[in-house]
Amino acid sequence: MQTQELAGKVAVVTGGAGGIGAATIAKLVDEGACVVVADIDADAGEKVAAAFGDAAAFQRADVSDLDEVQALVDFAVERFGGLDIMFNNAGIGSPLKRLLPDDLSDFNRIMGVNLFGVIAGTQRAARYMKDNGGGVVINNASIAATNPGAGMISYRASKAAIAHATKCMAIDLAPYGIRVNCLTPAHIRTGITNYDMGPVLKYMQPLEREALPEDVANAVVFLASDRAAQVTGIVFPIDGGTTAGPSMAQTKLIMSTAAAPKSE
Repeated sequence: MQTQELAGKVAVVTGGAGGIGAATIAKLVDEGACVVVADIDADAGEKVAAAFGDAAAFQRADVSDLDEVQALVDFAVERFGGLDIMFNNAGIGSPLKRLLPDDLSDFNRIMGVNLFGVIAGTQRAARYMKDNGGGVVINNASIAATNPGAGMISYRASKAAIAHATKCMAIDLAPYGIRVNCLTPAHIRTGITNYDMGPVLKYMQPLEREALPEDVANAVVFLASDRAAQVTGIVFPIDGGTTAGPSMAQTKLIMSTAAAPKSE
């Protein structure tokens, strides 16, 4: 049900050409917001924006480039008259390499997009919001921000840094009426998902339900709305209970293995 909770608001969504970004744009527009679709994929981004008519517009932006981030904010203000919601969603993945064989050749690019892009997006949006009645910043991280694991060290480190930076920025920007929160989605099939989802859902996630990009989009809408007026500095898992603990299937497997008679 559409409630138009965000009527009159202007949002920027980075990484908006597909996946979580595109799903979030649809939800924001449904709730009455005008949205700037930002991405490095101009063809896909233009297509997403065109689907929403006058309520959306595309602006190409590489979030690892500070000048392009500033141009993105300027475009939102010029096109729609302001900026109330910044969803720093753009991110890139990394190969499932273990630490020792990893040549770390992608470290700088991963940090540039995933971490610098979030900090730059928050800063440049907040500079406008500070003098224009406040606003909301939502940063998209990953379950990798809170749950350690082997491999993908650069990616994991970038996402953990987003979660910590979000809390720091929330404190820093609170005096200006700017709320900053972080999402940590898990096991959502997007363009950078590079593993078999089946075993993960069975053994790692208590809810045996495959998450949808819309699940993250719904959280963005909530955090952007006045319903979350007292919410800032949180790390919000959208993970089917993964951070709460192992699934029942995993627990039963462990228990059955422990109870099995030992061979001599």
